[in-house]
Amino acid sequence: MAEDNDLSTRAIHSGQIDDPHGAAISPLYDTTTFSFADTEALLDVVEGRKQAAFYTRYGMNPSITSLEQRLAALDGAESALAFGAGMAAISSLCLAFGQGGIVCLGEIYGGTTAFLQQQAATLGIDTRFIRSDDRAGFEAALQQGASLVFMETPANPTLKITDVEKMAALSHQHGARLAVDNTFATPVNQQPLALGADFSVQSATKYLGGHSDLTAGVVTGREREMIELNEWRKSLGQTIAPEVAHKLKRSLVTLPLRVERHNQNAQALAEFLEQHPMIDKVYYPGLERSESFELARRQMRGYGGMLSFDLKGEGSVARQFADKLRLMTLAPSLGGAETLVSQPVATSHYGLPSVLLNEAGISDRMIRLSVGLEAKQDLIADLEQALSGLA
Repeated sequence: MAEDNDLSTRAIHSGQIDDPHGAAISPLYDTTTFSFADTEALLDVVEGRKQAAFYTRYGMNPSITSLEQRLAALDGAESALAFGAGMAAISSLCLAFGQGGIVCLGEIYGGTTAFLQQQAATLGIDTRFIRSDDRAGFEAALQQGASLVFMETPANPTLKITDVEKMAALSHQHGARLAVDNTFATPVNQQPLALGADFSVQSATKYLGGHSDLTAGVVTGREREMIELNEWRKSLGQTIAPEVAHKLKRSLVTLPLRVERHNQNAQALAEFLEQHPMIDKVYYPGLERSESFELARRQMRGYGGMLSFDLKGEGSVARQFADKLRLMTLAPSLGGAETLVSQPVATSHYGLPSVLLNEAGISDRMIRLSVGLEAKQDLIADLEQALSGLA
């Protein structure tokens, strides 16, 4: 397959296994270990002279390696590694490349914050949290010493956009690698590596899986760094299971189609909410009034299926609103075919100190929507009836 094929074509054809029986899709290799004809053949693989299946915990299983080839093709990367969860991908990445200090730029997922503040800190990894608009603070943190910069764009849950190209250049000037959490955007809407990032990280549980039925993570980047990262994945036992890899690879076939519909629906809901009298503020980079609109238009191909908004009223109004919804599902996570609603203070950012929540602009009046694939008129009708009940 040609490297310049469209992303939709790569989503279907990249990483296909040449099956001896002529299977039209790659089969599932639901096995732990693989046998060899003789010791010489085994040592050829162990000592790196040949690439072949060997042992599943090492990631050397065709169901895993073929998935990783597809993930790398979608991200425009030299190599990819698939993990058992998004946090497995993030924690291994931080342990492998954050030993010289980590700078977190802007709002990030609450689970990432908790890992860096708690587990990573006990291992002596110093992490500094800098606002995305604090250019002086960011440069000062880099000058103090850091080996890894970690950021999300769009950010969770404010959907704030950060300039990847600019942050990559600054990070590299000070000898740090840049990792971008691309979960909200997906490779369909944004290509961090093409913008200068060293690593693209995603929770594949979300849009890549797309059906709320698997848990996985992925890191893509240069081959030499993926080889180093794989040593951490292997030793920590964080390799994705073959069954999950097979299901995830299947899901990637429809990723471009699904994301296109997510984009369209989220745009329609954002525009509806922006005009509603019960809404104080809508956070969506596809709105022209958004402070991130111009940057998003330059950096992204689409604006994604995630949006957040602040309701007018007291803190309890968000709970009342969520409980009145009939079609949308009250649940954590995101990226599935069904529309999910949550309060960040009760899910993704639950338990974080109020000072961090305030700095990030996250209040108890905020609602986050993972806009699904339903008919947009049905979703708008559900929002309307829930908001009318509040009024």
